[in-house]
Amino acid sequence: MNSTYDKIDRVRKPRVHIKYEIETEGASVEKELPFVVGVLGDFSGNAGDRSKPFNERKFIQIDRDNFDDVMRNIAPAVSMRVPNMLEDTGTDLPVTLHFEKMSDFEPAAIVEQVPELKRLLEIRNILRDLMSKADLSMDLESMLENILQNKVDLEKLIAELGDAQPAGQTTAQIASDENPQ
Repeated sequence: MNSTYDKIDRVRKPRVHIKYEIETEGASVEKELPFVVGVLGDFSGNAGDRSKPFNERKFIQIDRDNFDDVMRNIAPAVSMRVPNMLEDTGTDLPVTLHFEKMSDFEPAAIVEQVPELKRLLEIRNILRDLMSKADLSMDLESMLENILQNKVDLEKLIAELGDAQPAGQTTAQIASDENPQ
C-alpha cells in the first residue's frame, strides 16, 4: 500500500524541504522529510452538526482538482444580518449564503443568493437592455422621453405592464411580494 509520502513524490515535489541530521554510530546522515499539513476543524458553518467526535473523523485530502467536490460535500454556509443599505430604514437584512464551489465566492454568485440584490440586478439588466434598444431606435427614445415627462402616461404605462412595481415601492416590499413566507 502506498503512503501519502509516496504519492507526494509521484505527483510533485514539495516546495518546503525539512532537513535534519542524524548521527548513527559516529556517522552524520542528512534526512529530508516532506512537508505535510493536516488541518482539523468544523468548516461547514453548522455548529449544531457535531455528529462525530474528532477522534472518529477521517482526514479529507484536498487538492486543486477536487476542491469543489469537497466543498459540495462539506456544504459550508454562513447566516448573518447585514445593515440594509438599499433602504434608509435602519433595519438589518437576514442573509444566508451557501457555498458549493469556489466560484460561489464571486460577487455575481453572492448577488444571486440575496433576493433583494438579485431583484436590483434584474432591474439593472432590464434598464440596460432598454437603453441599448433606445439608442438604436430614435422613435423609441423620443417616445420614452415623452412618457417619462408626462405623469399620466407614465402611470398608464405602469398599469399596462402589470407586473411592474409602483414607483414608491421599496426593494424590501418587492422582495416580500416575490417571496411570501
